[in-house]
Order: sequence, then C-alpha cells, then structure tokens
Amino acid sequence: ITMQVARNYLLTRQKTFIRKLTEILLSLKIEQELSKGDILALYLNKIYLGHRAYGVGAAAEVYYNLPLEDLSIAQMAMIAALPKAPSTTNPISNRIKAFHRRNYVLKRMYELHYITATDYHNAIHAPLTAKIHRQSIELQAPYVAEMVRQEMIKRYGDKALISGFKVYTTIDNTLQQTANQAVIDNLVRYDKRHGYRGVESQVPLFGTETLKTFAKILKHIEPIYDFIPAIVVNTTPSTAQVYIKGQSELVSLNLNAVKWARAYISNNKRGPKPKIMTDVLNVGNIVRVRQNQEQQWQLAQIPKVEGAFIALNPKNGAIFSLVGGFNFYQSKFNRVTQAQRQPGSGFKPFIYSSALAKGYTLASLINDAPVVFDDPSLEKAWRPENYSGKVFGDTRLRVALRKSRNLVSIRLLRQIGVYYAAKYASKFGFDYDKLPKNLSLSLGSGVVTPYQMAKAYAVFANGGYQIEPYFIESIENSYGEVLYQAKPMTVCVDCQIDSTNPPVYPIAKPIITPQNCYLMNLVLRDVVQNGTARRAKKLGRSDIAGKTGTTNDQRDAWFYGFHPDIVGVSWTGFDDMSPLGNRETGGRAALPAWIQFMKVALKDKPIHRFVMPEGLTTVKINPKTGQLANSNDSSAIFETFRVEHVPKANNLTSPKINTHEEEDIF
Repeated sequence: ITMQVARNYLLTRQKTFIRKLTEILLSLKIEQELSKGDILALYLNKIYLGHRAYGVGAAAEVYYNLPLEDLSIAQMAMIAALPKAPSTTNPISNRIKAFHRRNYVLKRMYELHYITATDYHNAIHAPLTAKIHRQSIELQAPYVAEMVRQEMIKRYGDKALISGFKVYTTIDNTLQQTANQAVIDNLVRYDKRHGYRGVESQVPLFGTETLKTFAKILKHIEPIYDFIPAIVVNTTPSTAQVYIKGQSELVSLNLNAVKWARAYISNNKRGPKPKIMTDVLNVGNIVRVRQNQEQQWQLAQIPKVEGAFIALNPKNGAIFSLVGGFNFYQSKFNRVTQAQRQPGSGFKPFIYSSALAKGYTLASLINDAPVVFDDPSLEKAWRPENYSGKVFGDTRLRVALRKSRNLVSIRLLRQIGVYYAAKYASKFGFDYDKLPKNLSLSLGSGVVTPYQMAKAYAVFANGGYQIEPYFIESIENSYGEVLYQAKPMTVCVDCQIDSTNPPVYPIAKPIITPQNCYLMNLVLRDVVQNGTARRAKKLGRSDIAGKTGTTNDQRDAWFYGFHPDIVGVSWTGFDDMSPLGNRETGGRAALPAWIQFMKVALKDKPIHRFVMPEGLTTVKINPKTGQLANSNDSSAIFETFRVEHVPKANNLTSPKINTHEEEDIF
C-alpha cells in the first residue's frame, strides 16, 4: 500500500526500472515519516472506486450523495468492499456481486468486533441504496464537451481528469439547443427527399409473441434522439401494428405515416409512392419511428448524410453553439473543426473583396461568357460553367456575386491575379500555402473547415476586424480559484486607448477597410434579398447577409450567413464525399438549418441600422453599362462607390485599377 501511495501521489504509471526504483526509495522514506494509519488514509483518499470516484469521500458522494461521516454501517461497508474490484463489483455495475462483497466486509467487521451483533444483523439485511449521484446534464453539447476535454488534457495532462476543475464555456444554452435541433431537422428533411433505405433488420415472428417478447427483442437497440426502435407485428393493406420500445401497448401506423417512404434507388432516383402498407413494412421488420408535431407516430430512419453548424460572436469570437455531426455517439468526428471540405462559391466574397481593394467597384463589368483555360497547373483544359449552364454577357460584380456566376469569378480572378488574391484571402485566416494557386481558387477549390469559414465571415460582420474563435471562458480549480480567464481579441471601433486608459481586452486589428467591408455587406445582403439565399427572406429582416456554397456534383452544400451580432455557418455532406444529388445546393441543403437557427437567435434583436463610412457615396448608374446615369435614364439604379471610383457620365471605360492593393492595412 505504501508503494501505491508513492506512485499515486508522486509518480506516474510508466513501467520502467527507474520509476520502480524511485517508488521503492520513496516508500522507505514514507514509512519513516508516517504511521500506517496515515499511509492508509492517504491511500483511501486517492484510489479509484468506480464511476469516476477517486477516494472514499468521493465514493460517498457518487453512490449515496452524502458526506462520509453520514453513511450508515451498510453503506460504509459497501465502499470498503470496492477497492478489490471497483469497476466490476460496484453496486451500479453488478448489484449481486456488490451485495455479497458488502456482506463479507460486514461479517469481517463483526468477527473483529468493530460492530455489534445487532449492527451486523441490521446491516446485512439493509437493501442496496446506491445509485449514481452526479450533476445532471443540462445541455446536450457533446462535441463541445470533447473539445473542452482535449483542451484541458493539453493544458493539465492527466490531472485534468481527476482534479475537479470547473470549465465555463462560451456556449449559450438556448442557441446550442436550437442548433442541435436545426441540424437534426435539416438532415431528416434531406434524407426524406431521397427515399427510404429499408428496415434496420428482420426477425422471425410466429404470432404467439407477447409484449414482453417484443421488449426483449428490442432490449439492446437504443433510441437515437427521438428515433425510437420498433418492431412490426402485424400488417393490413392500410395499417401496420408496431411495438415501440418503452410503450405499454401496440401502436397502429396508417399509410400517411409511411407515405414519404418511396424506396431509395440512388441520390437522384426514388421508387414509386407506396400504395399499400406492405410496399414499405412487413411483419418482423425492425424499424425506427418518431412522433410528428401532432404527436402522431411516423416511420423514420437515421440519416446517413452528415451536417455541421457553428455560430459565434463576430465582435470577439465567442462560440455560441457548435454541432459537429448528427450524433456524437455514432461518430465522434467533429466536422466543424476537423472536416476539410471545399467551400465552393462561399469563397467568392474574398475574391470580390480583394478586387474592391484593387480598384474594382460593384458596378465593374466582367464578361460572363464561355471560357476554356489551358492552365499548366491543371491536368487538362478546364471548361468551367455557371450552375445553370447559361451565360449572360457583361455583368456587374454586384449581380455576379448575387447570382453566384462562376465564369465572372474566374475572369475576375485572372484579372486581379491568383497570387494577389491568395495573399489577400490569407488575411481572413486562411493558410496561404494551402490555397490553390490557379484559377479554380475563385470557385473554392481549396479545403477549409466550417470553423475557419466562420472566423473569416466574422470579418465582414464586424466591420473588417480579425478575431479568433474561442470556447473556454474561464477555468477554476476545485477550490473555486480562477486559473484561467479568456481575454479575446475584441472589436472596439470607437475605443480611445492611451496609457492612462488601457483596454480590458486586447483590441482586434482591422484587416480590411471600413469602406471595403461596407460594400461587401451591401452585396451579401443583396444575396439574401434577391439572390441565391432568397429563402432567408422569410426571416423578415433587412440586416442579414450571407453566401451559399455548392461544390462540384453537389458534394458539399454550405450557407455562410451573418448579422452584425452573430455569424452562423451551416454545412451538409457525406463523409465519404458522395454527391448529395441533383439540385441539392447550399440554398436547399444547408440554408434551412441556418434559417431555423437564426429565427431564434435574432428573435428579440431590433433591425440593425448600417451607417455608411466616410469615403463612400451613392449615385445612380445605368444597370447595363455600370456608368453614371443620365438624368432622363428611366432604368437607372442606385449603387455605392468609393468616392475616388465613382464612374463619369458617358464614360464607358472601367475605373483605374491599382496595380497594388488600395492600402496596406497591417
């Protein structure tokens, strides 16, 4: 026991001769300095006693929710019985073994005269009252919890698991719950659009089974969220009787409950609509069911498609919510921080911002026409197309980004220069070395994570400042002492900083000009009001902006959206990179989750009023030429420009383009 005390308190479990020799020497020193009772007390206050309880005091709290001195004799004996096999003979994991082991301890206590005959008799007949007492889970955020666990181990090593640290995160309960549900609902909607993949398994039934038989069949099949396992026990042409795990009687499903379940053939093809129940369900099928909003049971299935969502505060990077996949317990792969996926058209705003910085305007014309590039860095001639397959000739940059025109983005990138654009994009947090140095960059051919994209879009949301996302607000030890307090880079546009008034937090640095950011906000709000993200108009807000993103063959669907107070990034795709299917664009497969989330996130926020920064002006232009409109031009529209870039009347030449960026912001 002395050697275990030396190892537990002072050494590691590394199996080396030096560690063992050190353990022996320390044990001899401990024996000289402490009594056997003191050594035993140290031992009992450190050893593992099952269910994350280390030490007898912790075990009393975990199993009985009582301090050690308030335990009964039977309860004390139960804890004394744990050291021999804490994982397999504790009263939670194996009540029978724990009961016999406890009574053995009581018998030895009586034989050694530690307790009286009456105490012994009462204790051995006492029932096992142990149950797990630990803080209940208030919020389901397992991907965040795992991020915290990894960060704590990185900071404190193995001590993080046994030292009683308290970690306070930036997660908002309401927004996390909303994000959880938004991702689930979005993936279920996608899954239903593509048909029913069939039952989970099949068991033989003979018509003599009871409810207990059905319960036994489903015993080891766990619910996933509200997707409950069920077994089909009888069918007619219009109904199916099913036993649902946990129910006390059979439930009848009608054809409406299965009408969505056209057979899955491929991501682009489904079978015919079911006409009778046996087109979908047969006796012995093990399936999933789920209640709809009217509390009616419906046939369901666990989606194979995956999703991710992250929302953060663009002013300081505090992460409000994070969902790394459909279900953490099915897959612990965190798609927000680990999934390297192509951003698609969601990367275009960084190309457009770099063009504005070089002297282009939202009214600059780029030819939207077929093009073939024989780029040495590509394997063969590249013939890119717009998503629609159509071309539209000269197009203003505002319209091109609103409509997400690929050909305009490619020509624009060629004009401003690939290396210039890649360097510019690196300001937003992208790794310059990992960005492709060819024209495919304009279509988002690099790989990024949703985490990176949320950080990058925060720049547009906060006025042009770079922030760093974070999720740990503070860390305390078991005594309540603060070990760490986050001090994030914070946007403070009007702060007056001097030696007598130092900032509480580090001040975020601008990486693009206020004018550039304002112009990008204009066009990205236009994407919501009139472009590829028009579905978001149902939120009824004029202060939201964003960009859809869809990659080749619809392998990734994105929506990157923001309000001045919150940025949200939604992604949908398959882990194996399978195509999502025709028409499964960012606006259809990812945007609905963002809308569902923002409906709650922005519920009580007033409409934000944007203030145009100095150096910008709004004038009327001709929508076809992009030039200043004549007074009698009935087709004229308003557009905003840098003062020095306002086009001249009847001047059909493009504005002067700088050979370098408009200013070095660093």
